[in-house]
Amino acid sequence: MEATSGGTAGAAAGLPARLVALAWLTQFMVGTDLFVVAPLLPAIAASLGVDAASTGLLVTVFSLAYVVASPLVGRLADRRDRATVLVWALVLFSAANAATAAAPGFGPLLLARVVAGVAAAATGPTVYALVSSRARPRTRAQVLAVVGSGLLTALWVGAPAGALLGRHVGWRAAFVILAVGTLVLALPHAFVWRRGPAAAPGAPTTPARGGRTGTGAAVSAVAVTGLWAFSVYSLYTFLSLALHADGRGSAVTWLLVAYGVGAVVGGQVGGAFADRAGAVRVTRTALALTAVLEAVVGLVYPVTWALACALGLFASAAYAFFPAQQRHLADTFPGQATAALSWNNSALFVGLSLAGATGGHLMRALGYPALLYIGAAVAVPACLVARGRPARPREQEARS
Repeated sequence: MEATSGGTAGAAAGLPARLVALAWLTQFMVGTDLFVVAPLLPAIAASLGVDAASTGLLVTVFSLAYVVASPLVGRLADRRDRATVLVWALVLFSAANAATAAAPGFGPLLLARVVAGVAAAATGPTVYALVSSRARPRTRAQVLAVVGSGLLTALWVGAPAGALLGRHVGWRAAFVILAVGTLVLALPHAFVWRRGPAAAPGAPTTPARGGRTGTGAAVSAVAVTGLWAFSVYSLYTFLSLALHADGRGSAVTWLLVAYGVGAVVGGQVGGAFADRAGAVRVTRTALALTAVLEAVVGLVYPVTWALACALGLFASAAYAFFPAQQRHLADTFPGQATAALSWNNSALFVGLSLAGATGGHLMRALGYPALLYIGAAVAVPACLVARGRPARPREQEARS
């Protein structure tokens, strides 16, 4: 077991609490940078003298850079030292945010967001791979869920806080703070992963039983994530717009809080059950529940209090999928964990982008509840495609 700097025993997960907290904070900062751009778009448009529709390209170029770069930097991290890749990614991320804050025009701002997308692609999956390789096999998915909750917390805490800051002191100030924060985080990451073994005692070094190796197998495995992301973000992306169109704009904030809390809870429950019942069993159950509950959200959409309850349940089921899927990939591709998790994040962005590109047209043509029924239908083949049988957690773990 890895020892803390003070010589105390690590957490039951095989990781000191300070490492988990550092990984969580890193994901929170990256998530805040990702999600804060959307609410700042009107201020950016006014500041740079461009139309609001054009500023949507800032989100698009970030996502495209992430999708393209993620598998490449993931493969690099697996071949080189993951901690070193993470540190340089955070430094690059800080520089990209500083360039965003200082951009004199829209062109340089777009370029800065492309660089930020590349840096984020190298940051998130590498953090997950480092945590996965150090956590004990029995608690791997649970630790991944805790770290991943940093990203989910950014969705409903970090992004609104950044938007509030941007409203009062300017959008550039929000990116200055993100630049400073990510640069500060690079320093501890440069040292903490150097101590202790490269992997937790008992971590698998060969593919899990029933697992497959190779790029084709990884792409097949993460295709499930793309379908899941389309299903989930068809609902989330257009919820606020639909509510405003129905005259229920005042309910958006607390409905999103219900969704966010459900997502965090679901991630923790999904991680815990994946460690106990098996990752693939949890992913398939979560996908089946996602399909059912997304249809329920569509049915109860006209009634606000029922919608709040359904959103919380839906988010709990949907986000139970992600840490279980991460554990499945880490177990199936232990020697290429960063690459597999990078492909997984790219698939997430592909599904999210497709939901954003098609969802608006579908909602205008058919209505928001119909869009939810389509999202629910997409989750069904995802449930059927999800397969594999990762190894059971070892009964005997090495102890300190």
